Amino acid sequence: MDIEKCKAEIKRHEGEVLEIYEDSLGYKTLGIGHLCQPEDPEYAWDIGTKVPQEVVDMYYESDFDKHLKETVHVFGDEKDFYALPENIQHVLVNMCFNLGGTRFSKFRNMLSACREHDWEKMAAEMEDSRWFKQVGRRSVELQASVLNTV
Repeated sequence: MDIEKCKAEIKRHEGEVLEIYEDSLGYKTLGIGHLCQPEDPEYAWDIGTKVPQEVVDMYYESDFDKHLKETVHVFGDEKDFYALPENIQHVLVNMCFNLGGTRFSKFRNMLSACREHDWEKMAAEMEDSRWFKQVGRRSVELQASVLNTV
């Protein structure tokens, strides 16, 4: 897997904000989609407070690593995950980063189709979700990547 390419794709979809902001659900967030946790020093900061680039980068590295591990765990088999086409690996990590491991794990039919290398069914299962409608262009791009799998 091209880790840097995957990170760049997620960063493009998430955006990068160098301050504390509220996400679409009203949660305190910073940087590249980092949901502030009560144990984070920045959790106590006010909305609009500037966040240094190095802090954003630190959280992104940590969040990416966490979601990569969660993706592999949810997929179920590390060897099989890394044997998938690279674009499919990227799609799965991107979805897990966006949804979180718990919500990502509920895409059982999509994951089953993925394990079977049935890309058309995987794409259809992606579309048959609230997530697909909520994230707009991101879901369309990820679905197109799946459908373009050789």
